[in-house]
Formats: sequence, structure tokens, C-alpha cells
Amino acid sequence: MSESFDAIVVGAGPAGNAAAYTLAQAGLAVLQIERGEAPGAKNVQGAILYADALERLIPDFREEAPLERHIIEQRMWVMDDESHIGTHFRSNDFSRPPHNRYTIIRAKFDKWFSKKVQEAGALVICETTVTGLLRDGAGKVIGVQTDRGDGAVYAEVVVIADGVNSLLARKAGFRAELAPKDVALAVKEIHFMPKEAVESRFNIRAGQGVVIEMMGKITQGMMGTGFLYTNTDSISIGVGVMLSDLMAQRLTPWELLEQTKAHPSVQPLLEGGEMKEYAAHLIPEGGFHAIPRVFGDGWVIAGDSGMFVNAVHREGSNLAMTTGRMAAETIIDLARAGLPMTAEHLAAYRRRLDDCFVIKDMKKYKDLPDIFHANNQFFTTYPELVNGAARTMLTVDGVDKRSKEKEIFACFRERRSLFGLLGDAFKLWRAFR
Repeated sequence: MSESFDAIVVGAGPAGNAAAYTLAQAGLAVLQIERGEAPGAKNVQGAILYADALERLIPDFREEAPLERHIIEQRMWVMDDESHIGTHFRSNDFSRPPHNRYTIIRAKFDKWFSKKVQEAGALVICETTVTGLLRDGAGKVIGVQTDRGDGAVYAEVVVIADGVNSLLARKAGFRAELAPKDVALAVKEIHFMPKEAVESRFNIRAGQGVVIEMMGKITQGMMGTGFLYTNTDSISIGVGVMLSDLMAQRLTPWELLEQTKAHPSVQPLLEGGEMKEYAAHLIPEGGFHAIPRVFGDGWVIAGDSGMFVNAVHREGSNLAMTTGRMAAETIIDLARAGLPMTAEHLAAYRRRLDDCFVIKDMKKYKDLPDIFHANNQFFTTYPELVNGAARTMLTVDGVDKRSKEKEIFACFRERRSLFGLLGDAFKLWRAFR
């Protein structure tokens, strides 16, 4: 297997596929290596596809990609133990093509995406683990070592896109060990039911979909969120919390998911469905400060391997595809200019990221992870208070509204002092400004 390529891409998730496709489309000799038995076999996601990121790669993807439903409504719920208060945005604009977001089943989608990579000319090898990077005498990466016999493969540059764990980047010293406070563990189930039931339950028509994002008591004071996505003939339901919180509270993700499914606001939406799939995965949620160095002599990092997830807006796959594409575009520019793949030249990749939404958005919310870690009242006290206030004001029981307002204020004052409320509001204002 001692061959040589222009580029080697490690991983066949959204970032790896985006990189391999872009490189192959430009005529470079590309090898993509995936440890799973098939592309997508190791990939788990909610899953939402953001059209813009894929459209920049494959403009006509809507004509053939295995898409479930286009999203026309976003709901946001803040929950206590018995109720939820929230908001939603539904627009007919989202029903007009070209649609902006879709639900997908990753196993189907990744198989299709990998086919496009191969059609573009890349060589894709599965069931192969990259065990390390090959370097020359000066330390420049010149290829990879695999677990196959005679498994050394050489290339001008290696794109590391092997996921949040990124054993390759960690072993090479490009990234530190994952800190429990920088990664979330998410679990999800897929409940199958007739598509007519999905549509009637969520007040949608054929092809339309709804997304529900949930926060509050369902995470038992831990930093995290729940989610519910409508597929064609199934519903994805899940919850994710920070690994550090799980370790401290000694709760299992399965217990959290069961509590979420049993919530009075969620249980009716799943009623009659048949649970057929269960999965768990890690999500990098350390934010801007957790991003490692993403380039060096003969290598770049893309996707979850580089901790590229915007946890506030629940965006990950679009950042993965964008970083994979930009890594490839940087390599293509250098190859066409006849420049070596050194750290000096590959630094252009980071500059591309700085100039686009990826780094700008992550930098905007750089302080939020620390704020939420240190203030679990955002997941306990405040959900209880706002739901209690709504319950009090909406209960018609002969008590005048001014008295009710005094009761609500007293409750807020008792559970959280005025200075505490103002302090928390100021923290969020500074983080979101």
C-alpha cells in the first residue's frame, strides 16, 4: 500500500467528505481513509443539514440527496418538570424552494455524499485505521501509517477530519486531550410512525418539518439541551449534556433521555411510535477557546477534530463542511501555485476561517461556556420561575392581576435576589453583544 497522493483525508464525515470532494473536483489525486465498515457507519448526528454549506460544494444536491423534510418551523422551549414556555418561528418563506434546512438520516446521507466523493475521482478506503502520521527528518508530515500490511501511504498534505476524539491529532501532539468540560455526550432515539401521523401531530404538510430545541429541568441542572426533529416517517428525540456534569452527578445519558421522553410536553408527540434506533455520540462544545492550532507542516484539521461547533445555535455539520471545503481550497491554491505544503503557506487556511462566519460566530459566543458552567440556575431556577410566572398569570381564580404580579415578584426575589437577576442579565448581555 506504499503509494503516494497529492492529499490524504482521514475521516468520511461531513468535514472529510467536503475536503475530499473539493480536492478531487480540482483534479488532485486524493485518498480518503475511513475506519468504519462504510462511510457514515461511525457517524451520529441529530440530524440537521444546513443547505448553504452543501450548496457551495454541490449546487444541485437537492435533486438527488436523500433528504427527509425541509424545516419550516423552529420551536424553542424552556421547561420545568410539568410544563414549558417558549416561542416559535414559522414562515411560509421556508416552504419556498430553495429550502434552507433539512432533516436527514446520516446513514443514508453519508453514503450518498461518499458516492459523490468517489464520482469526483477520490479513492475511498474503509475498514482502515490510521495509526499515526509519517514525518520526514525535519518533522514535516509526509503521509500516514495504517493498520494494513505495508500500510504506509504518502502525500503532500494530510487533512485530519477523524471526529471529536481525533486520536490522530492527539497522538501527533496537535491537540490536547479532551477536557470533560469541553465536550458533551448526546444520546438519541429514532421513533418510527406513519408519515401522516408525523404531519398531523406537528401541523405540517408533505415534505415540511419542525425542529424543537429544549432547555431547562430536563437536564437536571446540567449544561445542555434536548432536541426533537421530524423525519419523513419518524421522529428523532435526544438530549445532550456536558460530560463533566454527567461525571459529577453520576447520572446516565439514558436516564436523562427517558426523563425527556416522559415530560408532559414531549410524551404526546412520541405516542404510538416504535423506537428502532438508539445512538450516543460526543459533541465538541468548548467553543472558541477550545479550538486547537489547525495547520502545520504538511497537515490541517477540519470539522469536529478542530472543535468547530457553534453550541448556541446548535450548528455543527455546516461548520464541518465549511472547514473541510476551506482546507481543501487552501491546498488547491498552493498546489496550483507550486508552493510546498508548509505551515507558513497552510496558515492561509486559518485566515480563511477567520474571515468567514465560522470563527466570527464562535468568537462572538466565546464566553458563554464558562458562564453556563458556573451558573446552573439557567437550567434550574429560571425555568421554574418563568413557567411558574406564566402559570400564575394564566390561572383565572378570582385573584386580581396586580396581586398576582406581586406574588410573582416575591417569588423571583426569594429564589433569586434582584442583584442576582441583574448580574445574570449583565453576564448574558456581555456574552451576546
